[in-house]
Amino acid sequence: MKIAATYSHLNGFEWLQVRRPGFWTEIESIIDSIDAEKCKTKVSKEARMMGELKYNPAELNVEFHRHLTGAGWHDSRVRYWVTDDEKLIRQTIDEPEAQQKKMIEAEGKTPILSYNQTDFVKDRVAIEVQFGKYPFIAYDVFVKHLAFYVGDQIDCGIEILPMKSMQKEMSSGPGYYESALYDIVRQGRGVPAVPLVMLGITP
Repeated sequence: MKIAATYSHLNGFEWLQVRRPGFWTEIESIIDSIDAEKCKTKVSKEARMMGELKYNPAELNVEFHRHLTGAGWHDSRVRYWVTDDEKLIRQTIDEPEAQQKKMIEAEGKTPILSYNQTDFVKDRVAIEVQFGKYPFIAYDVFVKHLAFYVGDQIDCGIEILPMKSMQKEMSSGPGYYESALYDIVRQGRGVPAVPLVMLGITP
């Protein structure tokens, strides 16, 4: 596979070049080493594409997981407690997990355990590889990456997406780079408030 397009949000790419100069070369090498054609195994059952072979998102994810974990990237989970009181959430949001629970209980509210998880993290950089339905891209960009950044777990996020030319060779539903780029740009230059690099890939 190859990188066909990149977008640097809030100088995410520039941060990588200065702070983690080896990461970009590593990511390029990993993407280049994945043979997407081997993952073209899904037989479409959709009427307009009946019987056609499509790229299989599950197999693509397995390939990315194998290569990224082999290079030292690992998953990370941040747990926190939520409740139905907006003011209480604002008071607890920056506290440690255990303290959040105590503060919510002290106010007579019910604490609910929740978490954010990102698939690949290394040295304060997070990577999400997204071949799923298009709403998952927005969740990655506007919730996951932002939550880990605000929580001081990462300094930069990377989102890897198929280009439209590749997405057309998948079952209907997955998001794609060009649409995600539009969604980010229309929010304005400062939203989301986290340095990002968005990559569009093709076979």
